[in-house]
Amino acid sequence: MNSFLLKKIDNTGLILFRMFFGILISLECYGAILTGWVKSNLVAPKFNFSFIGFEWLTTIAGPGMYVYFIVMGSLGILISIGYKYTYSMLAFALMWSGVYLMQKTSYNNHYYLLMLISSIMVFFPAHKDYSIDAKLNPEIRTNKMHAYFKYIIILQLFIVYTYAAIAKVYADWLNFEYIQVLMQGKANYFLIGDLLQLPWVHQIIAIFGILFDLLIIPALLWKPSRKYAFIFAVFFHLANSIIFQIGIFPYLALAFTVFFFDPKKIRALFFKNTLAYTPAKIITPKFKTLILGIWMLYFIFQIGLPLRHHFFKDDVLWTEEGHRLSWRMMLRKRSGTVHFNIVDKQTNTTTRVNLTHYLTKKQIRKIGAYPDFIWQFAQHLKKEAKKNNKEIAVFANARVSINGKPKQQLIDPKVDLAQEKWHHFKHNAFILPSSK
Repeated sequence: MNSFLLKKIDNTGLILFRMFFGILISLECYGAILTGWVKSNLVAPKFNFSFIGFEWLTTIAGPGMYVYFIVMGSLGILISIGYKYTYSMLAFALMWSGVYLMQKTSYNNHYYLLMLISSIMVFFPAHKDYSIDAKLNPEIRTNKMHAYFKYIIILQLFIVYTYAAIAKVYADWLNFEYIQVLMQGKANYFLIGDLLQLPWVHQIIAIFGILFDLLIIPALLWKPSRKYAFIFAVFFHLANSIIFQIGIFPYLALAFTVFFFDPKKIRALFFKNTLAYTPAKIITPKFKTLILGIWMLYFIFQIGLPLRHHFFKDDVLWTEEGHRLSWRMMLRKRSGTVHFNIVDKQTNTTTRVNLTHYLTKKQIRKIGAYPDFIWQFAQHLKKEAKKNNKEIAVFANARVSINGKPKQQLIDPKVDLAQEKWHHFKHNAFILPSSK
């Protein structure tokens, strides 16, 4: 344990990753403003679908959310140049976690990964060289770090990719039905649109997707295959960027590869005329047991959380219970319709809810397909009625299609959702069983 995790190694990879990471999160935050993401998800909605339990996280009125993202983008620049690094990273981690948890209409796994990595990086000595902090305070400058910093990142990536590969081993992926449905939306792409409709292309995407996720981390760790794995990674992530347009994630994934290469080669390429660290005796950090214990608990949680849906009734593909925070990436396409009826308990009158009075078009598309969205909106209607001294019952008639299959009833239309509690770690009975 001491020789593997606590030995000192060259810190070039971490220093370079800090620079890449800061630039990428700046582009993510500024780009969110320029592309209209902030407006459509945080400014325009009258009501936001937060993660359940985080309803207290609300958006800032007026231009507040634009300022919020400008601040986060600016923090990214400070992180990249290593100025007040720990405070800058902590501020970004908190702010990004806040914006991640306050809305899930535009859910993306890389938003979750960004939250985890930025939180982890708060505790990393990524500012100890090639930073303004090191220039202003030369005493902190060093070209070494404990090895466990490197392996924390590698283990986190291994968890992400392995769970992503395992999740793809299900019927609609293996028979290429989901790939076909996914690619139908890319038919108008310039040059490659027609190619993406071909069955043999769907087969390659499906098989290569599983193999890449399963093997990329071991291949990068093994020196003889490292160079070839990196070339495949560049091709894979750039293709994902072009076809699926998923923001900074493909480039963040490539930035992570600096942790796998020989620090001497990285230093020679990016930091010429500087000395690499020569391994010396093992230096045990203070509070070794506490440090390793905390990281062990963190990874137990990271390994356990994505498994929770196996303990729920019914298929996660249908119920969505346990889907998020589980690295179940690009596995299904859901669409559906929902109608809400409000029953006034005092007058016993029934009213059909006009969703356009409450939600944006994007939110309406989501609420028709996801049970937690349906439940949350029912709770919102209940709170609105309570403000007007009314007591209501809320019933939902929702029909959902997954991967182009015929629509099925999702929510029990006889259950008053206003009286239901949401369960995070067990099945919610108002979600009807799937027909297998």
